[in-house]
Amino acid sequence: MEDINQETVHRHDAGCDGHGHHHHDGMHIHPVANNMKVALALNVSFTIIEFFGGLFTNSVAIISDAIHDLGDSLAIASALVLEKESERGRTATFTYGKRRFSTLAALITSLILFVGSVVITINAIPRFFHPEEVHVQGVLWLAILGLLFNGAAVLRLKKGNKSSLNQKAVMLHLMEDALGWIAVLIGGIVMYFTGWYWIDPLLSLGIAAFILFNAVKNISNGLSIFLQAKPHGIDEGKLLNELLAIPHVSDIHDLHIWTMDGEKHILTSHIVVPADSDITLMRRVREDVLQKLKNLNIQHPTIQIETSMETCRFTNC
Repeated sequence: MEDINQETVHRHDAGCDGHGHHHHDGMHIHPVANNMKVALALNVSFTIIEFFGGLFTNSVAIISDAIHDLGDSLAIASALVLEKESERGRTATFTYGKRRFSTLAALITSLILFVGSVVITINAIPRFFHPEEVHVQGVLWLAILGLLFNGAAVLRLKKGNKSSLNQKAVMLHLMEDALGWIAVLIGGIVMYFTGWYWIDPLLSLGIAAFILFNAVKNISNGLSIFLQAKPHGIDEGKLLNELLAIPHVSDIHDLHIWTMDGEKHILTSHIVVPADSDITLMRRVREDVLQKLKNLNIQHPTIQIETSMETCRFTNC
């Protein structure tokens, strides 16, 4: 009876749901990868044009946008690698698979963007107070080219697999870039007619602030994932109350919740049932708990069932 009371249950079907989804989408991997390669090639090509164009036009706003697009190129490259790596699943070494590779890539990209935006800010502030002449026509042409390049990349991705989260994320990056180029285009038009060259460093500071905000947010989220903090959007108090409301659940302890990559959440816990519970009741409680956790967006739970007569050495963990 002791073996029954200490039954440890792993939610195999929750994990299989995820694997089933990947196998179902397997036929779409190559189109997704090809579309993302085209988007990456367009973004990298234009990033190089931007850097040289920014130097030619003497525009810190253009160089700031080049830094932003460099970050997006790194993000697209990371997503492209992840699209392939995520299909390989767990290994003897990586027992959870390689889902956190994307988080690591996002951290590295965010750190690069953070440093780049700080450098741009340091260079833009003096030019705000002492504006330098900008080759406005060059800025206007680069802004138009930026819209064309980003538009072409977005249209290419829209033709692909609509269910790919990576592809959707990359599209958001590119649409973000397009909005930035619209701002640069408007700023260029104003400079062309007024000669207000302080608008260029002002745009640069705005772009740098936007990059800094997102970089800090991504660094914070990435560190939370690696430090195995409770996932955003999971209310532990609400979760405990809902589990304790399940019939025959008298106590819960040794509860731990973390996330693999911000999307796939993992939970381990000990569930206590009455001392006279038989194996049929334990199994029913187990299924009720697993169903409740599935409803609460926990994709990978591991549950140990115990009776109230047992003494658990992990109560205060």
